[in-house]
Amino acid sequence: MKKFYRTLKMAIHALRRNIMRSALTTLGIVIGVSAVIAMMEIGQGSSTAVKKTIANMGADMLLVQPGTASSGGVTFGSGSVMTLTPDDADAILRECSSVINVAPVVRARTQVVYGNRNWVPLYIYGTTPSFLDVRDWQDLAAGESFTDREVRNGSKVCLIGQTLVKELFQGEQPVGKEVRVQNVTFKVIGVLNRKGANMMGLDQDDILLAPWTTIKYRVAGTSATTANQSASAAAASASSSSANTAPQLAVTTLNQLYPNLDMSYLYDQQSQYQAADTPQPIRFANVDQILTRAANSQEIPEAIRQLTGLLHERHHIRAGQPDDFNVRDMAEMTKALASTSQLMAALLLAVALISLVVGGVGIMNIMLVSVTERTREIGLRMAVGARAKDILRQFLVEAVVLCLLGGATGIVLGRLGSVLVRLFLNWPTEPSLPAIIASVAVSAMVGLIFGYYPAWKASRLDPIEALRYE
Repeated sequence: MKKFYRTLKMAIHALRRNIMRSALTTLGIVIGVSAVIAMMEIGQGSSTAVKKTIANMGADMLLVQPGTASSGGVTFGSGSVMTLTPDDADAILRECSSVINVAPVVRARTQVVYGNRNWVPLYIYGTTPSFLDVRDWQDLAAGESFTDREVRNGSKVCLIGQTLVKELFQGEQPVGKEVRVQNVTFKVIGVLNRKGANMMGLDQDDILLAPWTTIKYRVAGTSATTANQSASAAAASASSSSANTAPQLAVTTLNQLYPNLDMSYLYDQQSQYQAADTPQPIRFANVDQILTRAANSQEIPEAIRQLTGLLHERHHIRAGQPDDFNVRDMAEMTKALASTSQLMAALLLAVALISLVVGGVGIMNIMLVSVTERTREIGLRMAVGARAKDILRQFLVEAVVLCLLGGATGIVLGRLGSVLVRLFLNWPTEPSLPAIIASVAVSAMVGLIFGYYPAWKASRLDPIEALRYE
């Protein structure tokens, strides 16, 4: 340790004899390291922004749909049988560690009416407040989201997207106003932020969100289809009125004629044993799909495995039996994200290598000049007992010190450049501790690699020839 300290002291003393040349020598390392730091921080910020954008579009989202029904050899396609329940969603969130949030969804397609204006949104979703977190839509443009309590109570409240605001309210403030959905009055309590089109070109802002219990039991009534339910309802009522030549002959029950009269005596009542033998069917609270969000894109395969195993257990599906559900992931988006990140990392690495190689060549060049200038000094040291490895160590330490000083200066300038880019150009940047550590390590390696040949050349000098050198 004492020998190393003396060697370091001698190296610093040698470098201080010509400060300007030492500073210019390190300039290549300074520029290379500062470029690497700045580009790594800008690249990491851009990568984070890209990841957030793709996550916004569902890269870390899994869609669980009901299975398929078949009859007489004819398969009716995904979602033709209802097998998913809100309890499944709760179980997924509770027992699947790779899933961070879940939202059951009931779909509908019908008119939304406000005053004398109407619009058929692309999406009418009955869901829970966690839908906003699953879709990364937590920040609202106005108002607030509905709560789990309002979901349990089936409250008639809703959130609307920017397209509905434009088409129905046309400049009015929608929060606090009431709209009608399938003749059910909903109070608008919040407005969603703009999201724009998704990867398939569909408008994500053409949406209405409400508690799933309200959409399920007040609006849809049955499993929602992609057809316009208000149009089908109108067509059904029109056909029934045209087929009914005497609308006054509509069926009227005794309960409608005598609403306060108890007529239970007109019908035979079931005994306790008869009721036990013929139980009444229980209303099946199914949902159309379940949206789940994985912790990140890398956790998606594990989330699919956990989710599939849990639903097999809950739905009593044995090995070899077909699944009564389908799990869809956004594999294409994940691949696009991975390829983009890999390409960006490769480009940054190429730039870093080029910059640092140029700086290393400069270090080697100046160290060779230094060896030539100090030939007589090397001969004197050898004459008084210095060995070849001592000379090698001295010049290696000088080269490494030059590179480390350049690396430290480059880190400061790179951080400063990153901050200036964020302040004046508004580009996303993100501090990168691995880049700083790697820059220090690479600077030391450059000093060792490019300083070894000049140091080796100095250690191989003949002392007698070195003392004669003028």
